[in-house]
Amino acid sequence: MLCAPAAGRALLLCALLGRLAAAGSPELPTAVNITWSSINFKTILRWQPKPSDYFYTVEIHGQTSDTQKKCILTAETECDVTDVLRNVKETYTAHILSVTSSRMDNFEEPPFAVSEKFTPYNQTILGKPEIQNYTQKDSKLSIVFKDPLTPYTFPNGSFQSIRDIFKHDLDYKLYYWKDQSSGKKDATTKSNKFEINVDSTKNYCFYIQGIILSRRENRDGQESVVLCTSVGRNILDGKQVSGQSVNQPSDSRQTTWITFCSILSQKSLLK
Repeated sequence: MLCAPAAGRALLLCALLGRLAAAGSPELPTAVNITWSSINFKTILRWQPKPSDYFYTVEIHGQTSDTQKKCILTAETECDVTDVLRNVKETYTAHILSVTSSRMDNFEEPPFAVSEKFTPYNQTILGKPEIQNYTQKDSKLSIVFKDPLTPYTFPNGSFQSIRDIFKHDLDYKLYYWKDQSSGKKDATTKSNKFEINVDSTKNYCFYIQGIILSRRENRDGQESVVLCTSVGRNILDGKQVSGQSVNQPSDSRQTTWITFCSILSQKSLLK
């Protein structure tokens, strides 16, 4: 008959000791300034501060997918979460847990901070298109470029491009202008090539950027490098030939040459 009260007192004592132990353990700091950084679907989660005497573990929570852990017991303040965001139209939040190695072994929930929501399809930034070739022949400027690649692969191991993911939601815009002019024009394509009519006597500069049509924010991607054409001209007009500036002969040199030839001619007549 005495066993039951004794067992109850033991349980009460254990619970009291557990609370005292928890009260004696200071709460660990939680992450702040949590940001998602994503270009072409390669996504890095960053936060502060640098941990001291504790670690971080990242949990990725999807609205319709299972929770996945990344960067377990890390002392870093960033984590590459690209591979757990493959469903790019899913909306995710990150829980950044502050933990000690001993706390990972018990059932107590560690303190954590929650990131803002992130949807890769709507928020990843489009990287720079790669211009592969361009020519200006007569009044036609032709430009061929390449889609940026993502970290995701097809079953055969080849990398998917942003076009493979965005499909018809992706456009490219070309901005071009006459060299040494500020007036820009633009053209749009869904392919990987531009062909536009230009003034055959002028050089043109240009760049390209991708656009996601369905977005209200972050529509425009990063701009490609700016390149300029070089139209060859006659050397006597004192302008560019194959992109190089050529100066006309000065009048004094021409006069000297004519005078020299005149003297030689007169000497030959005297003989």
